[in-house]
Amino acid sequence: MIWLFIGLIAAAIAALPFVFETQRRVVDAQMRDRAKGSFAQLPAGVTHYRWHGPADGPVLVAVHGLTTPAIVWDGMIPLLTAQGYRILSYDLYGRGFSDAPSGAQDVAFFTEQLGNLLADQGITDAVTLMGYSMGGSIVTAFAAGHPDRVSRVLLVAAAGMEIRTPMFDRLCRALPVFGDWMHAGFAAGRVRRGAFASPKPADIADMQAFQLARRGYLPAVLASQRGALSEGQFEAHRTLGRLGIPVVAVWGRLDRTIPLSAMGKLTEWSRDVRHEEVADAGHALPYTHPVATVRALLDA
Repeated sequence: MIWLFIGLIAAAIAALPFVFETQRRVVDAQMRDRAKGSFAQLPAGVTHYRWHGPADGPVLVAVHGLTTPAIVWDGMIPLLTAQGYRILSYDLYGRGFSDAPSGAQDVAFFTEQLGNLLADQGITDAVTLMGYSMGGSIVTAFAAGHPDRVSRVLLVAAAGMEIRTPMFDRLCRALPVFGDWMHAGFAAGRVRRGAFASPKPADIADMQAFQLARRGYLPAVLASQRGALSEGQFEAHRTLGRLGIPVVAVWGRLDRTIPLSAMGKLTEWSRDVRHEEVADAGHALPYTHPVATVRALLDA
């Protein structure tokens, strides 16, 4: 009898993190009514997007990273629109106000979302793609696969070369069952501590808190760590170099997530990439150093 009792306790402990996930809020129409921007019904789910800047400007599509949705660009967008760009920013699946479909989240999954959104918006001319962190892998892969649709690639602390991942994340990523349990049970606290450990704009802090309370966010983060963040972009960068598509890469010298050694690796892969450093910036440079980041991207 005691072993049955122990088994029931163990089963309850094992199930508890996944029960917590079912108690989180579903992003629904009522929530989306309060969101800025618009929504596109794409094949894999609803995608939240926003247009910024002059209607007749050259189009720049901004793709965010692993944990913070398109709001991460809000410090840079006014500076870019002042230069005449028409900017399309959107939330990747599982982030912000976009749907969170289940399943793998590799680079191909996200490049399909990007391609479907461009088609939905009727964008047929070549665009500038700008990617931050994991978004850097996404825009690089998309440009390599669709070179006729891309005029330039702008990378901000881009993944795809080298990334430093905490031991907790490495374990969750590597262990199929126990890793899911660990992530479901403990990742929220880790993300929350990281999100509020350093000063940031209030709207970004509020969005990070909202995401932790929404269903599908934590599974999406783990799926992306196992998928998109685990994929190198060697072949894609070699393709961009061979095709002569301009690439500008901006790095934070103090970045502990995407270290400067990633810049060296990208230089080995493609000698034509233009590199710029923001001396006192870490990984969050889109909102900690928006002016310096835009200047580095546009002056390079």
